Amino acid sequence: MSSSAPVQTVVHVMRHGEVENPTGVLYGRLPDFHLSELGQEMARRVAEHLADRDITHVVASPLERAQETAAPIAKAHGLPVAIDGRLIEAENVFQGRRFGVGDGALRHPANWRHLRNPFRPSWGEPYVDQVVRMRAALDAARDAARGHEAVCVSHQLPIWVLRSHVERRRLWHDPRRRQCSLASLTSFTFHDEEIVAVTYSEPARDLLPAHLRSGGRKGGRGGSGGGPAYGA
Repeated sequence: MSSSAPVQTVVHVMRHGEVENPTGVLYGRLPDFHLSELGQEMARRVAEHLADRDITHVVASPLERAQETAAPIAKAHGLPVAIDGRLIEAENVFQGRRFGVGDGALRHPANWRHLRNPFRPSWGEPYVDQVVRMRAALDAARDAARGHEAVCVSHQLPIWVLRSHVERRRLWHDPRRRQCSLASLTSFTFHDEEIVAVTYSEPARDLLPAHLRSGGRKGGRGGSGGGPAYGA
């Protein structure tokens, strides 16, 4: 007797679009940081890219920039935007401040203690904790869209550590090497409960400044505050 074929479900984990951040602070989990005009265009571009896909569930981080990114995708499929707190940005002690040696938080020796352990990391939410909550959110989205596709809108650092865990890489890393640009899709294909493939795409790549494309250093209005520049 042959066994039945596994149920295939795809969960696209999307990073939000560019954020209006004229002062260049690490905004982290702070409220009232919204998409810029370019960020809104990025969100529309991804919605167009996914318009013909079998999306049955859209969920976002509680932060405004993630919900605003999810909105056009949900609208295109006649769906509401659900909220999942597990998709939120990583906690960071430098939130609300500029982060730099000459003009930011690193000018003050009192802050140096937060940099003592880049492997945990000591300046914010442990990588392992991010993996636990992001994997739970991923599995919940899979269950909500079983046999179809889902979109989860989150933030760069949590998405990257989730992918690193699934692909069995170390969690501590150089953020300049993250493959998770603004409005990118990291897509997880499940057969039943097992992840069988991870793919990455950038539907809005042509809208990105060159230094913000895959592996580029964050900066300007788009910097999210996931962590210090050398290891968050």
